[in-house]
Amino acid sequence: MDADEVRERARSLPREPGVYLFEQGRDDTRRVLYVGKAVDLRDRVRSYADPRSERIAKMVERAETIDFAVTDTETQALLLEANLIKRHRPPYNVRLKDDKSYPLVQLTDHPVPRIEVTRDPADGATVYGPFTDKGRVETVVKALREAYGLRGCSDHKYSNRDRPCLDYEMGICTAPCTGEIGEADYAEDAEAVTRYFEGETGVLADPLRREMEAAAQNQEFERAANLRDKLGAVEALHGEGDTAVSDSGGYQTTDVLGAAIEGERAIVARLHAEGGKLVERDRHTLEAPDGEGTAGVYRAFIPQYYAERELPDRILCAEAPADPDIEAWLESEGVTLGVPGAGREATLVDLALKNARQRGGTDDESGRLADALGIDRPSRIEGFDVSHAQGRSAVGSNVTFVDETPEKSDYRRKKLTEQNDDYANMRELLRWRATRAVEGRDDRPDPDLLLIDGGDGQLGAARDALAETGWDVPAIALAKDEELVITPDRVYDWNDDAPQLHLLQRVRDEAHRFAVQYHQTLRDEVSTTLDDVPGIGPETRKRLLRRFGSVDSVRAASDEELTAIDGIGEQTAETIRTRLQ
Repeated sequence: MDADEVRERARSLPREPGVYLFEQGRDDTRRVLYVGKAVDLRDRVRSYADPRSERIAKMVERAETIDFAVTDTETQALLLEANLIKRHRPPYNVRLKDDKSYPLVQLTDHPVPRIEVTRDPADGATVYGPFTDKGRVETVVKALREAYGLRGCSDHKYSNRDRPCLDYEMGICTAPCTGEIGEADYAEDAEAVTRYFEGETGVLADPLRREMEAAAQNQEFERAANLRDKLGAVEALHGEGDTAVSDSGGYQTTDVLGAAIEGERAIVARLHAEGGKLVERDRHTLEAPDGEGTAGVYRAFIPQYYAERELPDRILCAEAPADPDIEAWLESEGVTLGVPGAGREATLVDLALKNARQRGGTDDESGRLADALGIDRPSRIEGFDVSHAQGRSAVGSNVTFVDETPEKSDYRRKKLTEQNDDYANMRELLRWRATRAVEGRDDRPDPDLLLIDGGDGQLGAARDALAETGWDVPAIALAKDEELVITPDRVYDWNDDAPQLHLLQRVRDEAHRFAVQYHQTLRDEVSTTLDDVPGIGPETRKRLLRRFGSVDSVRAASDEELTAIDGIGEQTAETIRTRLQ
């Protein structure tokens, strides 16, 4: 894209706050290169006709299209930008060298993530921001650490500790490095921190407010004042308390829908707000109902979209669906359906309509996958992977994506027979899933597609299990090294930027992460269980872990196998057996 093309595209943009996306490729090869925010979309995008750095100049040169989304305030643009960066991981947003004045908060890409304020985020980190006041951000991060105990140390310090550090004594870290908290509990705390940065201010504000009120009642006025200042920073981080959607009436979540018809298709834009803050935007394509107008679009979209999703507390539309069945269904689920005529909510509906009327919205990766494979659109995809250490602590993972989004409540995992055979492990995992489905013992809907992490051998093993049980669900595989998509009939070598490949990669990588996490949990049981055994130090525990892999394997070991390990004598072996009974 040259300077003239940038200026021409900028002329068609509104003079409103929002986010913009520079994209490479078209249709099924589209890839987001860069996401930015703007107070005035037209002026900000036009400035890219004269890039400020060589890196940005290269990005503009690679870009072929510019997409955008309007927001109501600059604060909302900040939040939306952070979420889009998290979702798309654009290559030119990794370092944010063109925006040094704004600090960021990152959660590192680690099984036990570190939280820190930075201007130079690490590869793979989940990044929030940018924010305008570094002091305020640091106050908030400290408050989050006091509330949830996330670590702030480097990975090197984390991996080489044998006792908690000063942060643990100060109450700002729960010391996962030495097992004072398990990884699963730590992950829940990290998830709470994520929810705060994605707009759920009450995750941190509510406990701070209760603590402040208690301090005041106990006449600890200096402490109460400090907590008041901290609470002010927490509530101001998302925009000085400015709300996108009125939270009066007890509505915690609101979806705002806007629909537009373009020829033979309809576009529905959805704005999602939590706790009054706009945190997400997406667009969806439907075949336009013949002669029904936008009311018919809402009538078709609402029951289809929310069929397997959690309903919000409230849905706002520009026009009523005019369907008594839909209205009765929503009412029975405790959902308020509204068509605002004025005020804050009406403004949000107008924003949704603007986004619906913009051409070139986000790609439907599931639709691209269906077209590429010649199958029906797979709304529900399940991914499978296995993990073990030379056959020890063998486990399998089963993750679920619904409409391209992880459905973590439908994740499952299973201990497998300890065997150093990936094909046999995959066959056992799929046989377990298929048998439960056929016998009606799995409470989840059948998926539209199964994705196996591996190559032709793993896919063959999975298909053997499906044939044995009679579970009729299509299965494909994605091989890691060359990123080849393997089906029973052929092998696909798609472009690296193909949206349908990106969808499969996300499912595959999540299945791999979930399997490895469970495998590590089982391995860690050896160390945790043997922590207090006299005569067993850190090095001996490591040797036990490397040799046996799980507590069950240690329990089943013979005296000869235990005493063969350096550092374990007959007395220590007997102590281990007693401890594991």
